[in-house]
Amino acid sequence: MKVLIVDDEKPARDRLRQLIDDFGTYEVVGEASNGAQAIALATTLRPDIVLLDIRMPGVDGIETAHHLNAMDAPPAVVFTTAYDEYAIDAFEARAIGYVLKPVRRERLERALEHAGQLSGKMLSQLTTASHLKSRRKHVCALVHGELRLIPINDVDYFNADQKYVGVHHAHGLDLIDDSLKSLEKEFADEFVRIHRGALVAVDKIDKLEKTADGKTRAILRRASADENDDLVISRRHLADVRRRLKGG
Repeated sequence: MKVLIVDDEKPARDRLRQLIDDFGTYEVVGEASNGAQAIALATTLRPDIVLLDIRMPGVDGIETAHHLNAMDAPPAVVFTTAYDEYAIDAFEARAIGYVLKPVRRERLERALEHAGQLSGKMLSQLTTASHLKSRRKHVCALVHGELRLIPINDVDYFNADQKYVGVHHAHGLDLIDDSLKSLEKEFADEFVRIHRGALVAVDKIDKLEKTADGKTRAILRRASADENDDLVISRRHLADVRRRLKGG
């Protein structure tokens, strides 16, 4: 069984590697010090199990687990955590693997033996029960077999594209599996729906402009915005868009 160790503290990674090497039945195939590194390594190393710290700068453990679930063959995730008992209850209630820090040999061995797959729904429930922030800092696209993290701050808008959602961002266009409905709920503070098939970042809208046929269109701040972008605002959503632009 191939194991990837993810922790922002090197002594913690060294401790886990030592314990796993002692077991003799697992192979540590890599180490990462943050979530972004973990995602990149997971797509190339294809570990069976990821030992994942929760509190890390940047992409934390919960968000990293969300993105690892987007892989074709997601690894089993075992969280390593220093959380107190109220959070641990949330882990146990959902049969999610965890190892409480400081890591003990027996507990780690049991967690590895019973490592299970995490669904997106389970992660969302865990986030709520543990009082963790549920808003991701990135969305994740699968591009040529690799996971690509797209910072939410770089996204101009999302639009429905058949069975996928298109993410139009500062560096191009990618497709993701998330639904517009779930994205609207998760990023309600930053994005506004302009019609049934599109969500636009409020701070990326420069102005509203009337078209020749009397419709209202959102004009983005970025100079490279495609003139053919479908950013016409439906009458149903126009009042809300105007309110959001005024800071309401």
